[in-house]
Amino acid sequence: MVIVLAVLVVVLIIVIAIQYGAYRARSSNLEQIHNKLHEIIADGTSEKLLVFTDDRALIPVLIEINHLLEHNQQKAANFLKMEQSIRKMISNISHDLKTPLTVVLGYIETINLDPDMHVEERKVLLSKVHDKANEVLELIRQFFDLARLESGDKPIPLSSIHMNDICGKNMLAFYDTLTVKGFEVVIEIPDKLLLAWGNMEALDRVLNNLIANAIFHGGEGMEVGLTLRGDDEFVYVDVWDRGKGIDAVHQDRVFERMYTLEDSRNKSYQGSGLGLTITKRLVEAQGGTIHIQSKPYDKTMFTVKLKRIPFTA
Repeated sequence: MVIVLAVLVVVLIIVIAIQYGAYRARSSNLEQIHNKLHEIIADGTSEKLLVFTDDRALIPVLIEINHLLEHNQQKAANFLKMEQSIRKMISNISHDLKTPLTVVLGYIETINLDPDMHVEERKVLLSKVHDKANEVLELIRQFFDLARLESGDKPIPLSSIHMNDICGKNMLAFYDTLTVKGFEVVIEIPDKLLLAWGNMEALDRVLNNLIANAIFHGGEGMEVGLTLRGDDEFVYVDVWDRGKGIDAVHQDRVFERMYTLEDSRNKSYQGSGLGLTITKRLVEAQGGTIHIQSKPYDKTMFTVKLKRIPFTA
């Protein structure tokens, strides 16, 4: 009996020793984790936790902590990118507002300094003042629209849209201008009715922006086109040109706020830098996507994809 009790005592001591060792090991690992997390947070590094342990209860916790660190680091990177984008946007907007306003003030000063100016000359200057003031208003309107879209304050109700009609209408709105300038115009709209889930006003603006963009930036190719097509699930609208195109390095950035291909903001290429950003937000608000493919002086194409609605006669 004494031997049995002695054996039990020895076994209990061994178990306690093993548990104490495990406790010390876990305490050491937790202290290491605490110190490393404090270091990562304090220094703002992109490191992950690396702890060598055979504690099966601790391993999944470490994995989830690393996932959380990665998520937070991605959020921080996105915030920094957005902050830089906003700073550049404010800088560019200030530039774009300052330039026409300076011109307006110059014209007004010219008119004020010459009270005997000929009536026709005065009318010309006032017309230029009017045009420049409209430039400022358009930029402010685009900035306001983008802010409303990104904040969710601009409601975009969706319904069934007759894509054949809206594509034809928007392309034909530019047809006279294009033909007068000598552009070749290619319109490919099938006879088969294609219905999509969208918003008429938003789609009008999307197509207007894309066609105007193709004319403005792709004019050197002297050819602009629109193709409407569909499959069982989606409807696609391709707006394309054969102009100078967009190099691959820039294609992922053309939808960013205030991004322009010419950092010098050369007036011959200058836009507000908001048109394609607004276009992308409008497409996404309709549950669609937009992407670009470009080969300079061959074909630059923006493709809008929307959810298709089956048509039953």
